[in-house]
Amino acid sequence: MKYYLKISFSIFFVISFTFVLSQGFGNAKTLTKWHFNYGDVHLGGRETLEHSEWEQVNVPHDWSVTFPASPDLASCTGYLPGGVAWYRTDIEIESTTNKRYYLYFEGVYHNSEVFFNGKWLGKRPNGYVSFIYEITDYVKPGQKNIAAVRVDHSDEFDSRWYTGSGIYRKVHLISASETHLSPWGTFYTTSEQGNKAIINISSEINGKTKGDYSIKQELLDGDGQLVASVSGEVSIDNQFTGSSNLRLEVSNPKLWSIESPYLYELKTTLLSGNNVIDQTSTNVGIRFLKFDANKGFALNGEWMKIKGVCLHHDAGVLGSAVPKEVWRDRVLKLKEIGVNGIRMSHNPQATDLYDLCDELGMLVMDEAFDEWEYPKKKWLEGWNVGEPGFEGAASYFREWGKKDLESIVKRDRNHPSIVMWSIGNEVDYPNDPYSHPIMSSAEIGQQFTRGYLKDQPHADRLGDIAKELAPIVKKLDPSRPVTAALAGAIMSNQTDYPGALDVVGYNYTEYLYDSDHKKYPERVLYGSENRHDLNAWKSVRDKEFIFGQFLWTGIEYLGEAGRWPSRGSRSGLIDLANNIKARGRFRQSLWSDKPMVYVGTYPARFRRLSIDASDFWDYNEGDTVKVVAYTNTEKVALFLNDEKIGETKKYDDETGIISWEVPYFPGKLKAVGYNGKEVAAETEIVTTYQPKALNILDGFDDELETGDVSILYVQAIDENGQLAKLADNEIRVRVRGSGKLLGIENASGNVAENYRDNRHRLLRGKATIYVQATDNEEDMIVSISSPYMETKDISIKIK
Repeated sequence: MKYYLKISFSIFFVISFTFVLSQGFGNAKTLTKWHFNYGDVHLGGRETLEHSEWEQVNVPHDWSVTFPASPDLASCTGYLPGGVAWYRTDIEIESTTNKRYYLYFEGVYHNSEVFFNGKWLGKRPNGYVSFIYEITDYVKPGQKNIAAVRVDHSDEFDSRWYTGSGIYRKVHLISASETHLSPWGTFYTTSEQGNKAIINISSEINGKTKGDYSIKQELLDGDGQLVASVSGEVSIDNQFTGSSNLRLEVSNPKLWSIESPYLYELKTTLLSGNNVIDQTSTNVGIRFLKFDANKGFALNGEWMKIKGVCLHHDAGVLGSAVPKEVWRDRVLKLKEIGVNGIRMSHNPQATDLYDLCDELGMLVMDEAFDEWEYPKKKWLEGWNVGEPGFEGAASYFREWGKKDLESIVKRDRNHPSIVMWSIGNEVDYPNDPYSHPIMSSAEIGQQFTRGYLKDQPHADRLGDIAKELAPIVKKLDPSRPVTAALAGAIMSNQTDYPGALDVVGYNYTEYLYDSDHKKYPERVLYGSENRHDLNAWKSVRDKEFIFGQFLWTGIEYLGEAGRWPSRGSRSGLIDLANNIKARGRFRQSLWSDKPMVYVGTYPARFRRLSIDASDFWDYNEGDTVKVVAYTNTEKVALFLNDEKIGETKKYDDETGIISWEVPYFPGKLKAVGYNGKEVAAETEIVTTYQPKALNILDGFDDELETGDVSILYVQAIDENGQLAKLADNEIRVRVRGSGKLLGIENASGNVAENYRDNRHRLLRGKATIYVQATDNEEDMIVSISSPYMETKDISIKIK
């Protein structure tokens, strides 16, 4: 029997004032100004507590990254501290007449407790989920209202990677009419009917009293012209809720795709008679998905490969409080490489990132959990070193797991970029914690692991839990498949776990693709986590039934560090300072459709071909140098100071790398890629000399609104205007006017460096500077200086 799963879907979310929210109702004000106290405070949520002397911070805020690292802390989270802290803020609310008020938190890490005017609103252990509390009954109109949040991250080694600590995502005050669209209550799916898209829209409303209302849905194109509309009636019942199901037809729709992520606008209006009482506006992407056990994955009828990467949620010096502008820059660089998919590993991420994937055209695998009812090992001294700890999210999974999963799906299901829901990552890691008798006779997983450990939880529990989680997703969103990333497929195949999934991901076990495709012919397979080697990609490229892979990882991240002073993982295609690395260019040669060639070098004594060859041309004269080219052209020729050296070589599909050994001579080394006789792409690297000046790359945003961030890429250049790749000069950054410095990042792997002041050393001649607009009273002036170099001044206009 052929396995065939067809999915059609389109999306909308909510605009409140000038920004998009996904909770789906009312008007929103973002609460950015908070007072912060590191350390516990007795009765810190009480209304009368004086907090004016506390530190003033802007939320989103991650306190862990602001502290010095210590070798006494856990390597798993990058040797940075957790602890307990409080946040408090004053809120002005003028009136409560015929209105209801809510506090919406996009993410607080973790074990948050929220108070409003001294009243305890609730607790949420999971640091990645969004949540909302109604505060209407506690509001004091015309008076000072106090919101307080206690954050408890005292279990500092609760994760295998850096999490951050605090209110590290946005907080919003929502005001709505007494009857309004319910939080996360609007959702729709689409189906194809000839040249039409049929859009079925469901909306829930919430009210204080019973009554009859109407809902109107209007779809607008990119020029604001009405495409389709429909209206219907809805009533509030005895439970003070109501629901509406409406249908729109769109002829010849413009489809959302990777190359052309077209977005419509949908206006949803709730009316009482002729009076508008709630209205939302959203970007809409219409697209159709297919998953097939033999043919793989199709978007809008086109069979294709997902060329994906896994991403954690931090950005180096910024920690986990990452501005949208930084994510935009990173996603655009991933697209330049040829990436078309992102796995949110291993938890839901900030709404900003999903919005960008919708806008820029990126397929998303959204993931809920890294562990279920039992904890995994957390390495405290270094990766796979010493005695592990066992703190983690498993401590609250039994109580909160299903509620968290429901919140995740409801919040994110209105993003066209999402194509799969993952209910777990490597929860079947062999003997960490589950075990099975098959392990006494098989080699399983990412590491050589033998032996059944009968005292460990039995792997049969994996199937039991998966059969409880998958229906929750299917009930809330029947339009996308449920998946999971399997670390020990041989063990899991002995259980009901894979059978509970629509699509099955394999981590690092490409050798099982052919045998399991034959053994389980209805199973849809892909690589949910993979290494960077060429053979892992060929297992996708050359097998029609494998629809894609997700590399570990797309961008370097904090945590999962080695021994002190390791800062984190260096496996990314992009480094912590947002620079595309050599292995990113190698991946570009495999994944990009645009002709490209990259040239890198290393000493010839290293005989092995490398995907990490630096674009560096500075050796001792006469040294023998290995020169390699990464390309997607047919052949490459090499030139030194415009003289051809060596033979023109054809692309080598066995290695993906063209190489030469040449004697070093200073000057310009150029690689030229040809398709036939035509030059398709070329690149060059040059010998550089002592740094003489500072340079800021073009392209930074020189006009900001309050709260926006600009990214400045600073370089040391030599007398010829070339990047001085050996420069490690210290730079100092001073910000005047309406702005502040958020951080300086050089992508160093040394966690012991000082990342917390306005001075930092260049690495390989470069650093990345983040500045933020604080108000609009005057323009921002950023001065960047270094000894013996002229100060570079940048003016940024504040709108």
